[in-house]
Amino acid sequence: MGEAKRLGFYANGEYIVSKTEKYMDAYNPSTGEVIAKVPCCTEEEVEYAISCARQAYPGWSSTPVMKRVQILYKLRDLLVEHMDELTYLVAYENGKAWEEAKGDVLKAKEATEQAISAPSLMMGESLMDASAGYDTVLYREPLGVFAGIVPFNFPAMIPMGWMTPMCIACGNTIVLKAATFTPQSCMRIAELYKEAGLPDGVINIVTCSRTEAEIFLNHPDVKGITFVGSTSVGKHIYATAAASGKRVQALCEAKNHALVLEDAPVERTAAGIINAAFGCAGERCMALPVVVVQESIADALVEAIVEQAKKITVGPAYEKTTAMGPVVNAGHKKSVLAWIEKGLEEGASLVLDGRNVKVPGCENGFYIGPTIFDHVKPGMTVGDSEIFGPVLCIKRVKNFEEGLAVMNHNPFANGSVIFTQNGHYAREFARHTDGGMVGVNVGIPVPVGVFPFSGHKNSFIGDLHCLGKDGYRFYTETKVVTTRWFDEEERKKKTVSTWDGTI
Repeated sequence: MGEAKRLGFYANGEYIVSKTEKYMDAYNPSTGEVIAKVPCCTEEEVEYAISCARQAYPGWSSTPVMKRVQILYKLRDLLVEHMDELTYLVAYENGKAWEEAKGDVLKAKEATEQAISAPSLMMGESLMDASAGYDTVLYREPLGVFAGIVPFNFPAMIPMGWMTPMCIACGNTIVLKAATFTPQSCMRIAELYKEAGLPDGVINIVTCSRTEAEIFLNHPDVKGITFVGSTSVGKHIYATAAASGKRVQALCEAKNHALVLEDAPVERTAAGIINAAFGCAGERCMALPVVVVQESIADALVEAIVEQAKKITVGPAYEKTTAMGPVVNAGHKKSVLAWIEKGLEEGASLVLDGRNVKVPGCENGFYIGPTIFDHVKPGMTVGDSEIFGPVLCIKRVKNFEEGLAVMNHNPFANGSVIFTQNGHYAREFARHTDGGMVGVNVGIPVPVGVFPFSGHKNSFIGDLHCLGKDGYRFYTETKVVTTRWFDEEERKKKTVSTWDGTI
């Protein structure tokens, strides 16, 4: 897999060579080598992918849901069968360490298993004699073609977990705009879908720039859009697509905080913070980049975090001894390094510097070691803005109330965490934190897929979250049918009330 290959786009069940003259480089982050040339598909090619999804929709939507999920059963088994292959591919193109990459694929499997519940979750409601002699039934029906705009950081879980399984289980078809840095994982899973028996055109995948992706926002055949990425782009997508009558769920930036109270066990809490802050090299919207710690234990906690962070093995993502891999590419590494410089300029104390980490034999890889700032003050952008890298900020507070206020002041509210053994404070925290996903002594409070991924504030724009029951509501619309059967007496009537059956 070391040779760069020229990728195509995937439409109507086949890979097609793009007519574009613009190709983008995708890298192996562990070595810095170019592994793929990714096409910036033309507007006509994006239109073609949408047309393939539109043409596949009538046949797929009329396929009974029980038959649709049989394909998902087979896909689930294929994910298990190809687990090592897919894990390696995620590590190879994204830079996640082996177990993290495997978790990426396992999360796609989990969402597939949730989508297999579609026959139950798509069931409607009914009421006999809603009005005398009138029966009412509510059905859930698919809408049509959806678009999924995918980030680079979870190349299996997000396109083939959060987006595709529920969408197609409900009877819709989809066009994915894969991340140009990491397109190969979802393309491989699309091949497994076809092997499982999915009809051509139900899943289509393009790679393109933001210019071509704008087509999705106003296209009359696209009924809804799922987006994961920056808040500024998410707001643009929501405003534009919603104005065109489309459904939108935009999962955006985050700056998750953890509040550590003085009764928390220091070593165990530090271990949870290390995992949450530096897992996936910090490239996840549920990372834990800020710790708000009660002053009375701050020194002890910082010392424990630093000592544990120093022991993290940084190396090639696909070597199983590696604990933390590289960031995704040179541009992103440059961005994270600039944030570290910004933190120094703002006056934060750099207590662990990961800028000069070296990996023998991989000198051109995009590595940044664990980096920790202490004494991060209000107003320092390094503690308030999303960095999306292995940078942890420590904020010190006097008590629970001050800590909660510091956390809630942040404009993002994906997740929030408290480390404490005090039930009262844990309950108060769960009630009053702005975070949509809350952890009590859990550093990454991502719920399993039967619950929604429920970010708040500027971390989510839309009405229905992905996954859980929200996911089924997003990918379906309701139809309410009222029925009246005439008996002998009713047949003889010559007048009908203007409120016929509604009162």
